[in-house]
Amino acid sequence: MGYFDFEKKSEFMVCIDSDGCAMDTMEVKHRKCFGPQWIYTYGLEEHFDECMELWLSINLYSGTRGINRFKGLALALLEVEKRGLCKTEGLEEFAAWTREAKELSNPALMSFSQKTDNPCVELALLWSIRTNRAIHGLPAEDKPFDHVKETMAQMCRQADLAAVSSANKEAVEAEWQKHRLAEHCRVLLTQEAGSKAFCIGELKAMGYAPEKILMVGDAPGDMEAAEKNGVWFFPILVNREGESWEKLAEEAFPGLLEGSFDAAYQQRLIAEFKQNLGM
Repeated sequence: MGYFDFEKKSEFMVCIDSDGCAMDTMEVKHRKCFGPQWIYTYGLEEHFDECMELWLSINLYSGTRGINRFKGLALALLEVEKRGLCKTEGLEEFAAWTREAKELSNPALMSFSQKTDNPCVELALLWSIRTNRAIHGLPAEDKPFDHVKETMAQMCRQADLAAVSSANKEAVEAEWQKHRLAEHCRVLLTQEAGSKAFCIGELKAMGYAPEKILMVGDAPGDMEAAEKNGVWFFPILVNREGESWEKLAEEAFPGLLEGSFDAAYQQRLIAEFKQNLGM
């Protein structure tokens, strides 16, 4: 069975991102795993504090929040090179791959690495593997944000739900099954299924009208994926996640069902979202 072979049961589809949106895992993963492993793998220990501040800015606290791991890595490497902290052989080719590849995942990078003799690509794959290992070794403290479970339980009675995440399949499946979020979903779509924009497009092709599809996310990439497909976007605001999920349950989702989630409402949500990220 393919990713998009599930039975459509509702006119409405709600797509939900995982890290930083449904799951309170984004902060710890970047502080304990992604950032430190980048520094160790690329030999940046001498500039640890500066590099960690840069990594967190790119991935958590700016308009690139939630960016794909390899795109974020390329941005960080380009910036440290610009600052004169290090120079990475093969960076230009790796950065081009992050812009042009149809799939940005470990298997895709492994395939690319076998076609080019590029130290940066090899280090990127090593960093990603080390990061996944570090994430796997984190204490079992992952949890959904406040009001996620009850909101998803409410929504799945009147809409089909799907996880639409750029995280790897193993992590999303483990977390969503552990916290019983998966039981509310028709499908879990991760980086292996394709980009968020691609996944939303494939869901739309199943017969959901664009005005009846909602993408729930915490990052600009979620907003862009929704805009690309002409569907609605509901932002989960960083440091206001529980409040955002309450608003989704009490205001935005009922508006979607009633048809009152319109362009004016969307503009207000996006303005608040951008202000919260300093965009």
